[in-house]
Amino acid sequence: MHVGETLRQLALARANDLLVKDVRIGLRYTAVMLENGSAGVAYNFSKRVTKGCSALDSMLPLAGKKARELITLIDSGHEIESSLAIATANALFNDPEREYLDGDILRHLALRPDDTVAMVGYFAPLVPALKANCSDIKIFDQVSRPGGEVLPADEAVEWIAKSEVALVTATAIINRTIDYLLKACSSCREVVILGPSSPLEPEAFRGTPVTLLSGIVIHDGEEILRRVSEGGGTRQFRGCSKKVNLRVNVSHRNST
Repeated sequence: MHVGETLRQLALARANDLLVKDVRIGLRYTAVMLENGSAGVAYNFSKRVTKGCSALDSMLPLAGKKARELITLIDSGHEIESSLAIATANALFNDPEREYLDGDILRHLALRPDDTVAMVGYFAPLVPALKANCSDIKIFDQVSRPGGEVLPADEAVEWIAKSEVALVTATAIINRTIDYLLKACSSCREVVILGPSSPLEPEAFRGTPVTLLSGIVIHDGEEILRRVSEGGGTRQFRGCSKKVNLRVNVSHRNST
């Protein structure tokens, strides 16, 4: 089963009849708050949305809709709709009381000196430490032309297949490249889904090569909605959320 479909089913199982209280679609992120006060965010690729987003216009207003209505959009093929769905699912999975591994992902990732690392999505703050603790790292992202240390995203799969560690942006769920990337990760020792968009639900990644989820738990939903409305991104989420990590049980690990 595809990751997006698994997420959809798990989120629907939690949604019951919960209503959406508020939605903010910012310059980089979408934020959704539910009527129970829980909130979630997801990257929205707003730069790539063409003028006249008719599919979304037909759904307005979003506040007051049932959460399940937005969740069903995960695999719609429209990146703003998918962002809404993932943010809603993340609000349902947002559980500040869960036992997490706190802090930066590198505190919980056992790197070896001879490891090669593939990073899909440019997480600049992690790069210096990765370079200091592994033999080689290749970074892939949406770039219009090759140059510098960031390579085109469509070249990632070949390097992932030769790497021991893969760090994969959670935005790959939104643009529907996640299954393609995880298939290439089948021989990796560690596979991390990374970023504020990460669904903190290990069950969604059973049967995949994913070993760690690294995302955020939101403890001040009103504030994170305000910051998203003002065009804020990951750095602005500090103070109303915290970085957390979860291990995925890989005892029944299979390639996707």
